[in-house]
Amino acid sequence: MTVASRAFTLMEVLVAAGIAALILIAAAKLTIFSATSFAALQNYNDLDQASQLALDRMSREIRGATNCNTYTSTLLIFDNGRLAYRYFPGTRELWATNAGRPARLLQQCDALVFHAYQRNADPSTNLSFYGVTNLTFTPVKLIDVSWKCSRQILQQKVNTESVQTARIVIRN
Repeated sequence: MTVASRAFTLMEVLVAAGIAALILIAAAKLTIFSATSFAALQNYNDLDQASQLALDRMSREIRGATNCNTYTSTLLIFDNGRLAYRYFPGTRELWATNAGRPARLLQQCDALVFHAYQRNADPSTNLSFYGVTNLTFTPVKLIDVSWKCSRQILQQKVNTESVQTARIVIRN
């Protein structure tokens, strides 16, 4: 056998290079997909944990409050300023202040809204709660809070953790 008969032809080299390129592209796409999926799972876990911690703290503190002095869709103030919650849409953060100590409860929060209600339900509206229109005459006994947080992976919003509705009753 001669040396020339043992070598690859140009066509064989091109076919082998094409197959190798397809395998490498498939492996790269699988690696990117797997990394994105793991990042998404981590984001879901972080968002869920942050939401749960914020909701637990808010529930504990609001239940122990005696009265709501100020209420807007982004601000709650209890017990003459001892306890407050404020949502900042510009920075996408929820802050709590308890006895003068501020703490960030949520970040990367796309939307948050507070609603205040009386304790008694309205039988004409399928037992919906009466909204509070005047804090001077109507005490707030129920706080409804809803928020939606998200994170980005590769500059795209792909993860969303949403607390649809959390109703907290002021017990005092």
